Amino acid sequence: MRVVRLPEPGIEKLSLTQEPDLTQPAPGEILVRIGASSLNFHDLAVVAGHIPVAANIVPLSDGAGTIVAVGEGVSEFKAGDRVVSTFFPGWSDGPVPRTMPKTIPGDNGDGFARDLVSAPAHGFTLAPQGYSDVEAATITCAGVTAWRCLVPAGQIKAGDTVLVMGSGGVSIYALQIAKAMGARVIATSSSDEKLARMVELGADEIINYREEPKWGSRAKALSGGGVDIVVEVGGAATMAQSIEATRNGGTISLIGVLAGVQGPVPTARIFTKQVNIAGISVGSRQHQRDLVRALETTGIRPIIGNRFPLEALQEAFAMQAAGGHFGKIGIEF
Repeated sequence: MRVVRLPEPGIEKLSLTQEPDLTQPAPGEILVRIGASSLNFHDLAVVAGHIPVAANIVPLSDGAGTIVAVGEGVSEFKAGDRVVSTFFPGWSDGPVPRTMPKTIPGDNGDGFARDLVSAPAHGFTLAPQGYSDVEAATITCAGVTAWRCLVPAGQIKAGDTVLVMGSGGVSIYALQIAKAMGARVIATSSSDEKLARMVELGADEIINYREEPKWGSRAKALSGGGVDIVVEVGGAATMAQSIEATRNGGTISLIGVLAGVQGPVPTARIFTKQVNIAGISVGSRQHQRDLVRALETTGIRPIIGNRFPLEALQEAFAMQAAGGHFGKIGIEF
């Protein structure tokens, strides 16, 4: 079977090898033929060396495919089922664990850049009905993160206003989910071309943040007093504008640090506006199952801007690092 390994940090260090096929899952595990994956910022951080990992790790946290065989004791799945991986296989349900499970694929364990995977059954859910493998592979990290930002954390309801930042996988999923649930969406980007595409997907208002550096005030005005939920991907460098954009008592779901890991934050504005800031790192297996049901009910389909074969994984990461994509980058096996 084909396996991509990372002997040392660096996109150019990714190495495609041939290794013996897996033939039988262990008790409690399922053997899955992987059909697709997708790239996340977390994967890029691993490959670039920003997240320390073991030498020769198999990268990629997302994986979707078809079950070849089930191990002893597995009753939830059967051979032939189409499944998709979970980001935290050790977090089944309930609140955030006091100690997060150290079982993230492609991080502290081998990921899905390989044709066959044998792993515990609880590390997967059924894929959304009607989704291709590459579509299903987009939900593990980006889809579940967007869902948790809006539903468990944001308690979204029809008529709310949601602010999404940029045009990456989480932001596009958040736009789609918010619109499906009856919310208004304000989208920001530095690209008029990408903003036009977000309007096509349902964005009600758009802001080019390069042309309007004080975009928080603009979003507040467009929403009639402040947005209900911000899906915050920038971090410290954008937090002040997100706080300005948010209504009193609104929620900022912080999912990333694309614009900086540290910097000045107007803390007084947080408590005077009584803003809720929720740190979001993907979600549980139950969050994913809830998302799958929502996707099947609403008919949402993921936006995959670019697709690469497994053999071109270096090229796919290079595109991601350059920021030239819209939506998700899919890896098809």
